[in-house]
Amino acid sequence: MAFTWKQATRALFAGTILSAPVVLPAMAETPADTLIMAMRMDDIITMDPAEAFELTTGEINANVYDRIMMYEPEDLTTLTGGVAESWEISDDGKIITFTIREGLTFHSGNPVRAEDVAWSLQRVLQLDKTPAFIITQFGWSADNADEVIQLTDDGRVQVTVVEDFSPGLVLNALSAGIGSVVDRELVLEHEVDGDLGYEWLATNSAGSGAFSLTQWNANESVIMEANPDYRHGAPAIDRVIIRHVPEPAAQRLLLEQGDIDIARTLTSDQIAGLEGTEGIVIDDHPKATLYYLAANANHEALGNPLVWEALRYLVDYDGMADTFLRGQFTVHQTFWPTGLWGSIDDEPVYQMDLERAQELLAEAGYPDGFSMTIDSLNTSPYLEIAQSVQQTLGQAGIEAEIIPQDGSALWPKYRARRHELILARWSPDYVDPHSNADSFAHNPDNSEEAQLTGVLAWRNAWANDEINALAVAARNEIDLGVRADLYADLQRMHRDDSPFIVMFQQNEQIARQENVEGFVSGPLFDLVFYRNVTK
Repeated sequence: MAFTWKQATRALFAGTILSAPVVLPAMAETPADTLIMAMRMDDIITMDPAEAFELTTGEINANVYDRIMMYEPEDLTTLTGGVAESWEISDDGKIITFTIREGLTFHSGNPVRAEDVAWSLQRVLQLDKTPAFIITQFGWSADNADEVIQLTDDGRVQVTVVEDFSPGLVLNALSAGIGSVVDRELVLEHEVDGDLGYEWLATNSAGSGAFSLTQWNANESVIMEANPDYRHGAPAIDRVIIRHVPEPAAQRLLLEQGDIDIARTLTSDQIAGLEGTEGIVIDDHPKATLYYLAANANHEALGNPLVWEALRYLVDYDGMADTFLRGQFTVHQTFWPTGLWGSIDDEPVYQMDLERAQELLAEAGYPDGFSMTIDSLNTSPYLEIAQSVQQTLGQAGIEAEIIPQDGSALWPKYRARRHELILARWSPDYVDPHSNADSFAHNPDNSEEAQLTGVLAWRNAWANDEINALAVAARNEIDLGVRADLYADLQRMHRDDSPFIVMFQQNEQIARQENVEGFVSGPLFDLVFYRNVTK
């Protein structure tokens, strides 16, 4: 049965097949000019690159916006200019001057100018939302935004690094989502009461990337259209549709029916069931995403370092990795992922050891355990991991109630320090160990008033002076060999003396129709690209 584009779209959005009685019509294949993916994307809160800090939105914005600096899908190992054509660094490393590419246009047709680049960074500082810490760490703020980010007389953008940071680290940071360049003229047309277009940009786009956002229906779908004037040329595919399909079994069925091109969030069982299926290919994409438990140090029991150590011995790492996480996760116990510069190759130090955990709990003053809650996403594999942890904690007398919820509820709760124990995930914001160290290990102000919501250490009400100092020393070190050694020491110290129990590193397994080629999913959550996909 042949479908027009409109008929196919109506069929695809008829409903989630396992939660509604609607039966989707079978399709021989998806439209030739459209990439259709199914994944879980209930973590979307806003599309504004000045605020977006969730995994799904980072991926979407990577395709909608070009950033000042980029890692391109053709070479994910090399930092290069995005909107910036070139850059110069002053002798003292404090001033970086960017030359902006000529001839670039936004989706609106407006030219991409140096003014847009400077204003985009200033807007991040003025709004001061969660991801702003990526650049406020350089000594930038809403108060000095116009001073540290300026236009030069010859039409370039000049940034001044106030704090002691390596300029290479600054360039890496500008490849993060907050380095997205937005269309100043278009956004300000939608400004309301001086909000810098904040309300409008939450559900719209104003970029110059390979695709433009044309529709977002919360917990339903995202639709993007190709940008024919993109600087690398028009994408190979005209349209991208992402369907929110939280049930892995539903994703698998949609793929087998030919209703989608790629299933993105399948369980290991679903992947195993698809292996050998004619016309379907399984791909591995090693990721830098970490899954971890974190204890709120404001909690009486969970603020005790002996309890943290006990928790490390109450996780069945190998049992989970060898069963329901098989093929999709490996045991990993430090804050910086394997495979990236600065990572360490230590074998896992901790394993399930009930006797040792009980000794530590007794020493901490909890020989009979205690009660607490575990906040978790309400989807796979989070629930399965939470249930495994709940079961092994129970063996030591710790009664843990699991509170499952959508990402739109979980992440704001976490940022407000209202959790007890949380099961969460994290991906670096840019390819430098400082990205994770600054969040997991560095908390310069643990007060409630500080509101360092992008800092995981702050979210868990934890600060350690020695670890703070080591994080700063590693951040500032120019010699790469010495810097790598400092980060190795920091990872081991943090692994053994913090409220974080890092458990797993993700290997993304996706299933695709064999005629779909060119999908790129890099190690970071916002290094996922659609523009080279062909069918």
